Amino acid sequence: MKKIDVIIPVYKPGRDFLALIDRLEHQTAAVHKIIIMNTERKYFARLEGEGSFLKEYSNICVHHLAKKDFDHGRTRRQGVEYSDAPVFVMMTMDAMPVDEYMIEKLTAPLEREDVAVSYGRQTAGKDSGEIERFTRRFNYPAKGCEKSSEDMERLGIKTFFCSNVCAAYRRDIYDRLGGFIDHTIFNEDMIYAAGAIKAGYKIVYEAGAKVEHCHNYTYRQQFHRNFDLGVSQADHPEVFGAVSSEGEGAALMKKTTAYLWKNKKKRLIPGLYISSCFKYAGYLLGKHYKCLPKKLVLQCTMSKEYWRQK
Repeated sequence: MKKIDVIIPVYKPGRDFLALIDRLEHQTAAVHKIIIMNTERKYFARLEGEGSFLKEYSNICVHHLAKKDFDHGRTRRQGVEYSDAPVFVMMTMDAMPVDEYMIEKLTAPLEREDVAVSYGRQTAGKDSGEIERFTRRFNYPAKGCEKSSEDMERLGIKTFFCSNVCAAYRRDIYDRLGGFIDHTIFNEDMIYAAGAIKAGYKIVYEAGAKVEHCHNYTYRQQFHRNFDLGVSQADHPEVFGAVSSEGEGAALMKKTTAYLWKNKKKRLIPGLYISSCFKYAGYLLGKHYKCLPKKLVLQCTMSKEYWRQK
């Protein structure tokens, strides 16, 4: 069995994070190191007061950084630099392995030399609403697949889809391709996946590797998140210029509407349309952020530190 490290950026972790660590420490495929990239030491100090998990698990390595220095790409690059494992897993602090087989199943596709990265299935949590549940099933179906450059005409933007909420990487290919982009507001995972696809490698969606993960965003939060998504696409035309994501969003809204109607959840449809309007408005503004005054950009973004660094 190859050595596997897990890398997790964290910010203001709570007790749920301790449960995540415990799940990772009891996987059928042993985790060599859990590398924690913590933003702001003072928040992690509060977590240490909750228990002695750092003493209980000797394979945990914590590295602190200031909030002004956090970047979706650079912080993950730094985390990888602390790893010497041939396989590393990227996770987020709000993703919870569903069972003890998650790491084993997630990393299994990387035994193949033509697979650069595999990503797992995200399922909705107990507190998720009906629309969030359907969205998770739409984006993360029960059947896995593999994607290559041959699928671009058929899948469009979804060819590059990959999520660092739960994804495993071959280190040799990662180094060969230059790793995660150093500075990005969003989508460091998809930007890397696009580079891998264009270099001739494959991306695997491993549906058997499951984590519980969801966001019950408000309309305002959805606007901010999709603004950043639009910025990311505008900043990387080499990835997103040739493929459109608008069609995928329209398909999701259409299928969600049909699902709610069929399952007698019609009362949720107006909220779905309002939510979709907030998402699309944020996305369109983000795509054209270069035409906006900086003051307005800072009001629209979810990632103010990115603009201060930029």
